[in-house]
Amino acid sequence: MAYNAIVAQRPAEAGTVVAFSGGSLLNLAQGKFGRYDANDVRWLATVGTDYGMIAVRADSPWKSLNDLLAAMEKDPNSVVIGAGASIGSQDWMKAALLAQQAKVDPHKMRYVAFEGGGEPVTALMGNHVQAVSGDLSEMVPYLSGDKIRVLAVFSENRLPGQLANVPTAKEQGYNLVWPIIRGFFVGPKVTDAEYQWWVETFAKLQQTDEFKKQRDLRGLFEFNLNGKPLDEYVKKQVNDYREQAKAFGLAK
Repeated sequence: MAYNAIVAQRPAEAGTVVAFSGGSLLNLAQGKFGRYDANDVRWLATVGTDYGMIAVRADSPWKSLNDLLAAMEKDPNSVVIGAGASIGSQDWMKAALLAQQAKVDPHKMRYVAFEGGGEPVTALMGNHVQAVSGDLSEMVPYLSGDKIRVLAVFSENRLPGQLANVPTAKEQGYNLVWPIIRGFFVGPKVTDAEYQWWVETFAKLQQTDEFKKQRDLRGLFEFNLNGKPLDEYVKKQVNDYREQAKAFGLAK
């Protein structure tokens, strides 16, 4: 609703800076903001990104993404995927794209939507679901234990630190990259001078130690795009999401 309010009611307020995420872009692609689209605001800057992932219990017989998808292909009913959002959401889209690569109709995969990111993990630990589709930041607290195995992270390359041992889907032969960026935008009638001031301010902020510290504390990874490069990125992402949503019957 903030998107519509900025465009319709506060289009020229340079002091009103609004947060968005990858989920916002997916909603735009699916037409959930009514008549407004990605061209109706001015995209400012990103502050980092999370990534999608798929995880199972540590004692699961599936040791790799290939194992999981082979099981889904053999018997789609044998794998129940839990996630913190409903059909059409980012979590569902990630699971659907995986199911598609296992030659399983995404609309026939066994998918259980929970209220939030923590509930699917609880269900996984209780063996009520066999896998969790979610965001990597939700799994980080569990990685130091011995209860959960992340089969794949949906990033272009392996991630740093304690995640360095988690393989990407791409290196396992599956073309799935799903960043969940975080950033800000302003209204469409903010002046060029005001817009540029914000772009330059964010660019300076991104280089500070305090910014990097706060980004890391939130489980985000470096992803710095500002001004025109971000605008181009957002519009490409929205277009890609729209094509994926159309393929699944979720957008026109």
